[in-house]
Amino acid sequence: MRAVVYETGGDASVLRLVDRPVPEPGPGEVLVRVAVSGVNPTDWKSRRQGPPAGWQTPGQDGAGVVEAVGAGVDRNLTGERVWIWEAAWQRPWGTAAEYTVVPVRQAVPLGGAPFDLGASLGIPFLTAHRCLTAGEFMPDGLHAGALADHTVLVQGGAGAVGNAAIQLARWADATVITTVSSAEKANLAAAAGASFVINYREQDVVEEVRKIAPDGVHTIVEVSAARNAAADVQLLRQGGAVCVYADDGGDEVTLPIRPLMVPNARWQFVLVYTAPTAAKAQAVNDVAAAVAQGGVRVGAAAGLPLHHHPLADTAAAHRAVERSVVGKVLVSTAD
Repeated sequence: MRAVVYETGGDASVLRLVDRPVPEPGPGEVLVRVAVSGVNPTDWKSRRQGPPAGWQTPGQDGAGVVEAVGAGVDRNLTGERVWIWEAAWQRPWGTAAEYTVVPVRQAVPLGGAPFDLGASLGIPFLTAHRCLTAGEFMPDGLHAGALADHTVLVQGGAGAVGNAAIQLARWADATVITTVSSAEKANLAAAAGASFVINYREQDVVEEVRKIAPDGVHTIVEVSAARNAAADVQLLRQGGAVCVYADDGGDEVTLPIRPLMVPNARWQFVLVYTAPTAAKAQAVNDVAAAVAQGGVRVGAAAGLPLHHHPLADTAAAHRAVERSVVGKVLVSTAD
């Protein structure tokens, strides 16, 4: 099979397309013929650090068809269309290859949904789910109606996680406010389903959010705490939460103590890989349900333009994500 690997850390030029034997699924594992691999910032960040041991195929997310199963796995799963999450987390076999092996729980039935959607789910949607369920007022799980009477602020609604948060929150019937930096991104956030879109370059975010939610918001999905902390502090309702999943704009944040003590506010930091086991299992189940119910989509019409690259151009796909291209970058193995 063809697989992309890197054996040393560095820029995208360290990625090589090589021939490798098709891996065998071990006990509790499945072999998946990958159709599409999703590219996330974590892929290029891990690549720059180098492989943990010898070599690494990048790609945490993907979608394809189960080709074989290991011992202890239901053989009826063979032929199942699935989406994959965390394929390369502490394992060498990522999704930027024609085949990968993962524990069976990390290959989730996709049904008839497109492979492009399946490859876009993992990191962005599981991260967004955690951000939408970690607050005092937030439910442990999401479903239609779960966030009725809730107001959510998504800072940066045109990014992959921001888009996922908007879609999941709207599927759960929340009122969703989001911030963007341009008219183009405003259109994307609206297409994702945001109830209100604020251009933070042209409008006062605190003033505009307070017009919509005078008592404040229940939770904030935060991409840039260093830039937005001062506004976030003013926008939380009693018991509200700020869920920080990235460090765009700075890796340190300063918080005022008393203004956060009085409302019993919560600041929750989110990394999908180390999220609590039960929370992650709930997220996988809920995201799968949203897919089955048609509650989430990808593509420009869903506020997430797709950028396709062939497997041989995985380096170009990594560079696109490093440049923060707007939309979702995907790698097809069938080139």
